[in-house]
Amino acid sequence: MSDAPLSIHGFPRAIVHIDGDAFFASCEQARDPALKGRPVICGKERGIVASMSYEAKRMGVTRAMRLFEVRKVCPDAIMLPSDYETYCLLSKRLFSIVRRYTPDVEESSIDECFADLTGLRRHHGMKYIEMAQKIKNDLDRELGFTFSVGLAPTKVVAKIASKWKKPSGLTAIQARDIHLFIQNLPVQDVWGIGPQTSAYLRKQRIHTALDFARKTEEWVKRNLTKPHYEIWQELNGNSVLDLVLEEKTHYASIQKVKTFTPASSDNAFAFSQLCKNIENATMKARRYNLAAQGVVIYLRTQDFRSSGMEIKLSRPTAIPNEIIEAVRPAFERILQSGTRYRSTGVVLLDLQEDSVVQLDLFGAALKTMEMKRLFAGIDKMRKR
Repeated sequence: MSDAPLSIHGFPRAIVHIDGDAFFASCEQARDPALKGRPVICGKERGIVASMSYEAKRMGVTRAMRLFEVRKVCPDAIMLPSDYETYCLLSKRLFSIVRRYTPDVEESSIDECFADLTGLRRHHGMKYIEMAQKIKNDLDRELGFTFSVGLAPTKVVAKIASKWKKPSGLTAIQARDIHLFIQNLPVQDVWGIGPQTSAYLRKQRIHTALDFARKTEEWVKRNLTKPHYEIWQELNGNSVLDLVLEEKTHYASIQKVKTFTPASSDNAFAFSQLCKNIENATMKARRYNLAAQGVVIYLRTQDFRSSGMEIKLSRPTAIPNEIIEAVRPAFERILQSGTRYRSTGVVLLDLQEDSVVQLDLFGAALKTMEMKRLFAGIDKMRKR
């Protein structure tokens, strides 16, 4: 019984899960080749490890470790502040490369996605495993660092497959072979099974993913919730979790934060970082044709004390010049001269569709339209 397959099929569906290896640290190594092969750590601005390269992992560095502890286990570690704008840009390149092969892509996080290759063998003239390998090759080559890829008939099993040979692995699990891969996999390592559920399952003598998959449908429905029943189905090779394909097109607010290392008491420098936040936030707003009716700005000191202020705008806008002019008085009010600041932030509030403004007697709206056309051109150049 323990050797019997859970399914007789191969790939009734072909789902790939793609996961960037040590994504933030790898982004830093990709843009600075001198960091290749060296222990790189991101998160200097927070004082804890947000991401680390595999070289740092091998030295014993773990996520959320405090930086002074890192120095004890890895004296040669290169500590860098996180650059989320760059990571987001590379994330978009990741998704665009995968979409060359299929339009059905779920952007599950900044560094990973699911993609459905079902029915595309004839179109691409290759087997599913060959498609998965080609996607991985393109990502590794074009982004300059490695990805781990899992191919399986369901999302849950594809997630297991992508972790099977990290880093830079490619693992294909056919439905008929699922039992071989999950027979020793701890049940708590299955995507979607949390600490409370895994503790309950262990009390029922269910220790591995295969133990769980072998339970009867009636037992699972009686003792667990619908999401866990869906996981059980997926472990048995039945695809029931659809990919979430809709890209986000509307936001109630947009936030951008810029942390700088080292902290600075230079008022002009702090304001310039705030302006950069505003430029990045409005660029995102324009991408979705949104305009802000209000703004919150805040400053954070070296000892993590924050001060901020909300500003109501005279009219909805996504033009950075207008927002910078509106927030300058508030910035000067909350700024404490001589204080060392470590980060600035901005939140665009009450976003609405950026519709055409009406002309006024003083031509301000006409100037706004000219600025909108100018920044539309700048956005195109940035994208290119």
